[in-house]
Amino acid sequence: MSSSDTTHTPAQHLAAEADSLPINQILPSLVEALDTGNRCLLVAQPGAGKTTRAPLEILRQTSNRPGRWLLLEPRRVAARLAAGYMASLLNEKVGQTVGYRVRGESKVSSTTRLEVVTQGILTRIIQDDPLLDGVQGIIFDEFHERSLDADLGLALALDVQNSLREDLKLLVMSATLDVDSLLTILGQDTPVIDCPGRSWPVDIQYRPPPLREAAENHQATVVREALAAHDGDILVFLPGQREINRLNGRLESMLAGGIDICQLHGQLPLARQREVLESHNHQRRRVILSTAVAESSVTVPGVRIVIDGGLERVPLYQPRSGLTSLETRRVNRASAAQRSGRAGREAAGACYRLWSEETPLAAHREAEIQQADLSGLAYELLRWGISDPAKLAWASPVPAPAFAAAMALLKTLKLTDADGKLTDAGKRCARWPTHPRLAALLDHAAAHDLLPLACWLVAWLEESPASREIDLMSAFSHHRDNGRQGDAGRWRAAAEQWGRRLRCQPETRDFDPAATLLAVAYPDRLAENRGGGKFRLVSGGQATLPENHPLARTPYLVITDLDGQASGARIFAAIAIPQGTIESLFPETLLWQVESRWDPAGGKLVAEEVRRIGSVELARRPSNKSDPAAVKAALLSAVRQRGEFSWSDQDRQLLGRLRLLHRVLGDPWPDVSDPQLLADLDHWLAPQLDNNNRLDQLDSLPLGQYVLQALDWSLQRELDTLAPTHLQVPSGSSLKLDYSGEEPVLAVKLQEMFGQTETPRIVNGRVPITIHLLSPARRPVQVTRDLANFWANTYFEVRKDLKGRYPRHPWPDNPLLAEPTRHAKQRR
Repeated sequence: MSSSDTTHTPAQHLAAEADSLPINQILPSLVEALDTGNRCLLVAQPGAGKTTRAPLEILRQTSNRPGRWLLLEPRRVAARLAAGYMASLLNEKVGQTVGYRVRGESKVSSTTRLEVVTQGILTRIIQDDPLLDGVQGIIFDEFHERSLDADLGLALALDVQNSLREDLKLLVMSATLDVDSLLTILGQDTPVIDCPGRSWPVDIQYRPPPLREAAENHQATVVREALAAHDGDILVFLPGQREINRLNGRLESMLAGGIDICQLHGQLPLARQREVLESHNHQRRRVILSTAVAESSVTVPGVRIVIDGGLERVPLYQPRSGLTSLETRRVNRASAAQRSGRAGREAAGACYRLWSEETPLAAHREAEIQQADLSGLAYELLRWGISDPAKLAWASPVPAPAFAAAMALLKTLKLTDADGKLTDAGKRCARWPTHPRLAALLDHAAAHDLLPLACWLVAWLEESPASREIDLMSAFSHHRDNGRQGDAGRWRAAAEQWGRRLRCQPETRDFDPAATLLAVAYPDRLAENRGGGKFRLVSGGQATLPENHPLARTPYLVITDLDGQASGARIFAAIAIPQGTIESLFPETLLWQVESRWDPAGGKLVAEEVRRIGSVELARRPSNKSDPAAVKAALLSAVRQRGEFSWSDQDRQLLGRLRLLHRVLGDPWPDVSDPQLLADLDHWLAPQLDNNNRLDQLDSLPLGQYVLQALDWSLQRELDTLAPTHLQVPSGSSLKLDYSGEEPVLAVKLQEMFGQTETPRIVNGRVPITIHLLSPARRPVQVTRDLANFWANTYFEVRKDLKGRYPRHPWPDNPLLAEPTRHAKQRR
């Protein structure tokens, strides 16, 4: 055999490798499904070759049809690598038949027929051209990751297909899919194609950390064990960059030479990511410290060992506070399987899991739509022309509280009006491919000739350069003067990229207007100094700084980074803002508002005029004016502060009756406990306070009657029937029932109950009355809820005891036949 028979070009080698992939077995079925229908699900296990082989085969089979295909990838790194690999299979350069488009970078041409894009790009493509002119179909890869952009992209694509483009082809594929939920929105007749993967066996071992040992020390020990026990490179999964840096430092101090320690995470420059993800010469072993970026979509060459720290870091949005916090939590079983599979992509491998085998794990990753900030999604839906997400088909429902909070933020940013429609500013912000906060910043910057500065600020906020400075002005100065290395270089590169988008030169040494632009982006994060490092946010929540920090003495802040605590949130990044800047940005703060508040120290109402934005005060002065609504609000606030009511005896009886009905019958009878009544003051007490301006006046008001009047008229009419105030006894007396305890009580002289065997009941016979039988001196001699048993047994003991003491009162041998009376015998 000649040398020419055994020598292959790189393209030939890749083609031969592609031809052996398991995906080839099902490609005819896949192509046929898309040829005869317009939707298909592909479930292909890791190593099957779905990401690159399926799109190329679809492209080949549809080469006689006009238009291009879009392939969606979850990450920029994966999009670039997938495009490069497929271009190599075709022996072409990227940008010819296969190209890619990610934010800030594009390699496509007029000959491009397969365009690999990140998921957020699809939304902009559809928004710019709802007809998707020139697009044959869309392929959603790695859909199991359930990113917010992927869910939105699929919802919009389905809407286009249903209303405008019946011929549009949609293929959803992943290693794992929730087939049932997807068939609910795609249609039960959608073809589902399964494809096995190709993987080598992976030996899974568990190495839980010892108690009280630093995580990086245990991780380093397992790395050293794995290096000694196995050949090949090591891929270590860690939750974030901080943990990567810690382990990197530990390994550098303990590993011998000849081993390269590499990092892989989204903040690295593209060139360094490529160095890790593209083939290398294998002359030196590598230990690759990676976030979840290596979990799917890409294969890291040379890896035979995976060390899984078992943790992931996810952003969780809290609708009540409007804040997002990063939470480190245990990885789910599906992700753990994906990670271990990375060790068996090219040969047999090993996986060390740094937890015990008995540790419970969730089955799957929760869809991002269930836990994310939805302001970007809400904005895109408004651009699409809808304000109700239920009008689209979603793989997971859009959570109502988070969506409502997102709509509220858009209004705060002045991107929507009072009716929830996009304002002129909201429409202009579609120009900027970024979060609505930053789009609002860019729109303001464009109108005030501040785009060069805006490039730096948006780059900073998007890239989040590592900084120990809480004061953003200090952080900006440090990074600006730190050249082009490290975080400073990454910040500068991102700013320059924004400069190219905005067609301006991001050269500025003046960061003074930064507070203005940041306040436009974070109007809900304005904060007022309350002393001692505590700041009050516009929302009324509290945020804190160390008391010795210089910013702790600043009157007002704009906070760009704080944790997700609803109260007492810690401030991580902020900038001082002058009061005059707040007033110029928010003209409503120039208006004086009359307020009345309760002064607990003075025990009186105080009238003042205040200028404020939300809960942040800018100025306050005494006032002689009186706003009735403010006075009423102050009185209600005083009642809430006091936390109790001055109930009369009559009130307590009424409330006892209502409590009984609520306990026995439930709705619609209300809860009238003090805590609930305090919570409902606006409903039952506020309407009665029009002529009151002092707290002591409330103590003489018929509060119980106000509670009664707040009930529906039908309930007021039923009250006396179900829970009467008096009960007629056999003697003819009408006696008052006592509702002050848990059960209604009737106190009655024993002789007045002669002849009655059945215990009286109220609430339609559901509640027996507790009867306190009294002596002639009106002292209780027996408590019973069973009159028949009392007459049959206990009465004779009572009669024996009391007959001699009260001889003028009747004590018959048969009380059931005796005449009931409230009187004693006449003296002779």
